[in-house]
Amino acid sequence: MDSEFEHQLQKLRDKIGSKTPHQQQHAAMLLAVEETITEQKAAVEPASYFAALLTLMEQQSGSGSNALSNAIIFLLSVVLPHVSASMLRAKFTTMMAVLSQSLDLASADVALLRSVISCLETVLLAQDASSWRQPIAQGTLRSLMQLSTDSKPKIRKRAQEAVSSLLSRPPPPTAIHPAAHIASRFVLEMLANAKADPQAAMHTLQLVKQTEMLWPADEFEGLCAALMQLPRLNTPYVATLAFQALETVFASAGESLDEDQFRDLLISVIDLKPNSSDSATSEAWLNIIQKGYIAYAQIGAEACFQSLPDLIDLVLPDIELGKSSTRDAATRCVWALIRECIPDSKLGSDGVQAIIKVLAGGLSYRYRESWALVFLLIAALFQRLGKFAHPSMDAVAKEVANMRMEPEFQFKDEADAVLGAAIRAVGPQVFLEILPLNLDGGQSQDNVGRAWLLPLMKSHIRNAPLGYFVLTMLPLADKLSVQSQQFVSQNRELEAKIYNALSQQVWALLSGFCNVPVDILDSFTVGFAERLANEILEVPATRSAICGALQTLLTAVHALAHTESANGPITQQQALAAEMHLARFAPDYLAQLFNVFALSPGNGRGYLMDTITAFLAVITPGEVNATFAKVCAMLDQALKSHKPPTAAELTERYLEAHPPPTAHTMTDLAIVMAPYLDTEHAQMLVRAAFVLANQSEDAMLQKKGYKALSRLAAQSAESPARQLIESVMTEQLIPMLIESAGSVGAGSRRDRLMLISALARNLADDQLHFIPAMLSEAIMGTKEANERARNVAFETLLVMGQRMGQGGVIHMATVGGDTGMAAEQDANIVEFFKMTAAGLAAQTPHMVSATIAAISRTLFEFHEQLDVQFIIELMSTVLMFVVNNNREISKSSLGFVKVIAVVLPKDVLLPHLDEIVPSICKWSHEYKNQMRLKCRHILDRLARRLGLDAVAKAMPEEHQKLIINMRKREQCLQRAKENGGAQQSTNGDSAQAKTVAAAATAAGKKSFGSAFEDIIYGSESEFEDSEDEQPGGAKKRNDRAKKNKGGRQVESGDATRAGAWIKEDTDGPLDFLDRSAFTHFSTIDPAMAATAKARRARSEPKVRNGKFVFDDEEEDERKAKAAAKAAAEAVQDGASVPDASEDYYLQSLTSKEGFYRTANQKIKFHKRKAGDSDEEMGIASDNEGGVPKPSMAKKGKGNAGTVYGREFRSKKAQGDVKRGNVDPYAYVPLNPKTMKKGAIAIKGNSKKDKRTRGMKG
Repeated sequence: MDSEFEHQLQKLRDKIGSKTPHQQQHAAMLLAVEETITEQKAAVEPASYFAALLTLMEQQSGSGSNALSNAIIFLLSVVLPHVSASMLRAKFTTMMAVLSQSLDLASADVALLRSVISCLETVLLAQDASSWRQPIAQGTLRSLMQLSTDSKPKIRKRAQEAVSSLLSRPPPPTAIHPAAHIASRFVLEMLANAKADPQAAMHTLQLVKQTEMLWPADEFEGLCAALMQLPRLNTPYVATLAFQALETVFASAGESLDEDQFRDLLISVIDLKPNSSDSATSEAWLNIIQKGYIAYAQIGAEACFQSLPDLIDLVLPDIELGKSSTRDAATRCVWALIRECIPDSKLGSDGVQAIIKVLAGGLSYRYRESWALVFLLIAALFQRLGKFAHPSMDAVAKEVANMRMEPEFQFKDEADAVLGAAIRAVGPQVFLEILPLNLDGGQSQDNVGRAWLLPLMKSHIRNAPLGYFVLTMLPLADKLSVQSQQFVSQNRELEAKIYNALSQQVWALLSGFCNVPVDILDSFTVGFAERLANEILEVPATRSAICGALQTLLTAVHALAHTESANGPITQQQALAAEMHLARFAPDYLAQLFNVFALSPGNGRGYLMDTITAFLAVITPGEVNATFAKVCAMLDQALKSHKPPTAAELTERYLEAHPPPTAHTMTDLAIVMAPYLDTEHAQMLVRAAFVLANQSEDAMLQKKGYKALSRLAAQSAESPARQLIESVMTEQLIPMLIESAGSVGAGSRRDRLMLISALARNLADDQLHFIPAMLSEAIMGTKEANERARNVAFETLLVMGQRMGQGGVIHMATVGGDTGMAAEQDANIVEFFKMTAAGLAAQTPHMVSATIAAISRTLFEFHEQLDVQFIIELMSTVLMFVVNNNREISKSSLGFVKVIAVVLPKDVLLPHLDEIVPSICKWSHEYKNQMRLKCRHILDRLARRLGLDAVAKAMPEEHQKLIINMRKREQCLQRAKENGGAQQSTNGDSAQAKTVAAAATAAGKKSFGSAFEDIIYGSESEFEDSEDEQPGGAKKRNDRAKKNKGGRQVESGDATRAGAWIKEDTDGPLDFLDRSAFTHFSTIDPAMAATAKARRARSEPKVRNGKFVFDDEEEDERKAKAAAKAAAEAVQDGASVPDASEDYYLQSLTSKEGFYRTANQKIKFHKRKAGDSDEEMGIASDNEGGVPKPSMAKKGKGNAGTVYGREFRSKKAQGDVKRGNVDPYAYVPLNPKTMKKGAIAIKGNSKKDKRTRGMKG
């Protein structure tokens, strides 16, 4: 029996104890039917259930027992989808008669009626074309269509789903459903009464909208005419549904209408264009236009193309005037029209010129807020036209470039996308003729420098002729380099750096020109190859760019030469010829690259290794082996004189400035050639790797030895290197690994584990002793500090477990090295877990913790292959370590609990909840190492899986407060979701788009890494995010200022959209006729920006005399109230209160240009800086509500200076007060002029305080 069917039946059986009566009735009926099947000794299959239920239904047809009929029909709806179609066709008449009677009896029962509809759908789907001609089938379809317009939403929805499913899946071999005429006549009848019964018409439109079927050709035109009449009823929702239904109907229009009928239909749809402000109707209309014209292009491409310019001109204003969703829909529509409705034969015609003219109009200031969408359409047009975009779109490219060069242009990224599409379409040569760089002062119509195009061209050049770079760009790079050298000789360093950077940017374009050029044989000449080789050797600045270009060229050509593809820029034969041509230069390049690689520092030569690998892929195996022999000889010579590097030679500064030792370099070169070696030379590398692996004094050489062996072991089974590894594995390799386990350096463990993993993957049956011998090392690797080493250790454990699961025999005597042990163990997954669990008896906490981590990872991977009883024993054993006082052990144990809380079945986990929860609660009060937070995460997981009530029962009494808190959090999150859902339904499309983008970003972040890491580490972020979900919002919003400072608002034509502001910070009046005028407009409210700036200024503490000074909000508020009170009293007394903006005296004290007079009547200006307060400027206030006055402290010999400590006085009481139980000490600087003889004079501004004591006499 089908597992899905059995699962459904089991869910019904479990409802026998339900508190809902009808669920109990369903379960009881199922048990009775199964008992009958068992008594009759019939096969337990869907057919037996169907026969028994059908018999019961026939018996109950006249009894009038609705409860039993309801249960029988519900079970039939579950059983019928699993019954064969032949049996349903055989019982068609009987089923229709029984279900028709039930349909009449249950007309008022919603639940039963839905079950009847499901049964009818299943039975009718199984019928052939002849059965559909019977009146009972047609009558049943009419009944279902009547129910699809029912007033009850659940019945209506289920009936619409059934009708849509039936009509969308006609019986084979017919293309149009036999009952399509019945459906179309019903739809026309309902739509004809739309004015009298709009509710039924809307339900009918919903049915048409979700039914994808081929409508009869003789009634298709009438259906379209009826749908197009509905928007004229001036009912918005009906109009929207009519357009959406038309969108669905257009899918079959190409097969039902000819070209003239289709054109007339589209013209009628165009005449129904709604207002742009009606977003829902406009979106539906735009979708119809999009799909309709795409279908029209398949019927009459010529006529569709001729009407395209006028259509785009009609749709383009929606991008300007519509709402956000309407603008997006209009953009998608025009984009689809450009991509699908311009035939290849018309790419250079006059019709394209008209389209270009229409889209060029979108660059006017009228479309300023939609320039990003207009740029998207222009880029799509460039991409569609390709090389035909020149010279038609030259003026558009220049216009976009000029807009891009404006300093404050806001859509530079979108403009770059347009120019990038132009580069890919016409190629770099034509593009630079349209927009020259003007870097060398050559003759050009304009003298505008466009150096900013160089980085843009780098990422958009594809399949361009390499000869253009050789003949044009390379001389330009040389000229710029020469100019840079001239500036160096003239001591003009700034100009020299600029021209040197420009020269390097020109060289960076080589990578794009090497991306499968079409003229490799003609342009990659000997002279050009020598020039590149010399640049690699002599000019380090351009070395990486040239190596990257060569790597791109070799990789792309090699891939095309060994892949049969007809869509590439060159054919496979041309790629093979190009690969042979490049292989001629490979030996010379390899020699040059080897020399540069040997002289380069170790941290900066990765790209050189990649280039060497690319060249090794195109040369012959004989050349590779000959080169390897030379490298191997140099490695042997270097090892004889090699000395381990000292501590000073291992520092980062030394490694950045000096190349590695020769032995290290030769080993790297030998490793990179490993995949291409034959058996003889691979054996040479194996011998060298054995020697390197025993270099315990030099950790780097030891690491490279294991890396060489792992590279050989990772080759395919047919390669000579892999076959050699298998031949030496038993006698040499495995004993070497076992013996050298104690002398492995920390840096070599990752590569050693990679070797162990590669060997364990393909172990023979007589080599399984290798797994228990290396198991402890893999377990300890899970606690490595290096993350990549830990990942390799976990992967090694999984590979070992998979190999053990394949079976075999382990010779345990070979593992221990004791010949007296003759025991043999069967290899299986249970034995692997037993071997791993042996580490729990270790003496060190580090090993115990690593063992628990290994068990957690392997249990997550292999829990389905283990017996439940074994998992329970393993779980009970590990749970004892949760309460261990060692934090390292308990931390790993909590990770194990996380795993079992996710992977184990509920019925296995629930009985042990009394054991799991109390052990977790031990660390619930511990804050160190986030143990408390980890326990909270585990309890949340358990509550989500098993229910909070089950966790509460197992929770000790002293921790019940945690359960209360979890309940509150759950209720709070539920309210937040409900409020958030209601708010989201009222928000605009832009907010919804932001939400979708944020969800996609979060999903992308969460999907990074393995599922095991999501379990162990993923819950923290989920928990923290859930803490922030507070209903109603927890942050206060600042109100927008009433007056906009620094800008004047420009009223927008659409009241629903945000306005624009003119920036008035220019020196002179703004010239609206200037092309750069649009850069002085902004869609951001200056008041909002000023408010945000002020908020940031208030949040940032001030620094005074090396100390942080924070504003006292209470004091500011008290002063403001006092000032308001004084102003009110002044008004009552009849005095005038000057405006703050007209108080010039106050401005003279507080402004940046303010001044004051000294005692000698001299004018002193304030040396005021940004962020300085009034107290810092010497402005004090004698009374709290009065006008502040400047500090007039007289500087005399007897003057004690400014009175310090005033800021520490109490603001609410007389005398000192204690705040936070700390005395408000005031550290007052001492004035040496007021100190008497014998006092201590403190002199500052020195590293050490010098203290002198005056002596009397």
